[in-house]
Amino acid sequence: MVARFYKEEHRIFRKEMKDFVNKEIRPNAEKWEEEKGIPRELWYRMGELGFLCPWVDEKYGGFGAGFEYSVIIHEELARAEVSGAGMPAAHSDVVVPYIQHHGTEEQKQKYLPGCVSGEIITSIAMSEPEAGSDLASIRTTAVKDGDDYIVNGQKIFITNGTNCDLAVTAVKTDPKADPPYSGISILLIEAGTPGFAKGPALEKVGAHSQDTGQLYFDDCRVPAKNLLGNEGDGFQCMMYNLQQERLIITVGIQAAAEYILEKTIEYCKSRQVFGRPVTKFQHNTFKIVELATEVELGRTFLDSLTEEFLEGKDINLRVSMAKWWIGEMVNRLAYHCTQLHGGYGFMKEYFVARSFVDVRPGTIAGGTTEVMKLIVGKMMGL
Repeated sequence: MVARFYKEEHRIFRKEMKDFVNKEIRPNAEKWEEEKGIPRELWYRMGELGFLCPWVDEKYGGFGAGFEYSVIIHEELARAEVSGAGMPAAHSDVVVPYIQHHGTEEQKQKYLPGCVSGEIITSIAMSEPEAGSDLASIRTTAVKDGDDYIVNGQKIFITNGTNCDLAVTAVKTDPKADPPYSGISILLIEAGTPGFAKGPALEKVGAHSQDTGQLYFDDCRVPAKNLLGNEGDGFQCMMYNLQQERLIITVGIQAAAEYILEKTIEYCKSRQVFGRPVTKFQHNTFKIVELATEVELGRTFLDSLTEEFLEGKDINLRVSMAKWWIGEMVNRLAYHCTQLHGGYGFMKEYFVARSFVDVRPGTIAGGTTEVMKLIVGKMMGL
């Protein structure tokens, strides 16, 4: 069933995106996984075709497109069979919106055109070794010194961390603030700024072509004009953007679930065991039906949620529900689909085998499953 908010122009755009993925990304999937990264040329190509930040206003180089187009991009990239393909989409719909929603006109003119073209890769630098989902506990400080801030601290698990040109960085401008979150601000820190260093890419158990790194700030002098919003606004900015971030993460993991199941059914129909296809064993039939039902439930929930978001409704409670449930669902599905592949499910040449570890971040990034449940419980007055 096609969601009600899609029109003919969305169908045409999806075909263009799907063709791009099939011709220019999927053939390179195994190579980029082995190389543990995607090339810069892919960013330029996506910018050239209008697949980066399509929602940005035309005066900054975008198309002023609706959020539906971002959803289509994320869904098709989730089918690309390479984990790193999601990095440009994270840039477009998780990080760059901070500049759009909270930036000054000067900041928008300086950064948005490059974000659209692929010349500027962005990262969101929130998590620290001692502060993940608990953002109020960050320790990176920014002390005002004339027309600059002096930044000291460390960030970890940063998407696009090793390749970013611009880090949207959460800092403490008032470490003594009470409550602690009221002392958080956000700075736009450019790569190459003295005192800003990047660590080597982190070695992960999966999602190898995703750029995940560490950032270090040692007496890093950042112009005060690079403050996003006002001092102390950082936590409110993050909460405002997290609604969309969690929705777009959920879009990606739901699409991944659909594709993993699709590839598994395709395999099980053709693979012969004891003289008949894997699907012809009752246990396997039942298992696939159970998985397909969960995927359908996820799709229905997500489309309803996306429609509400497009209507401008507050989706904080429901998106937190969707993120934890769909995130856990895709992990269950990947486990069973790997099992249905038998020995081939343990061979990394098969996309399903790689997906077993690649989907795990869906229960962690943007707030863990446990944090999502805490949020929902609090909003329910429990």
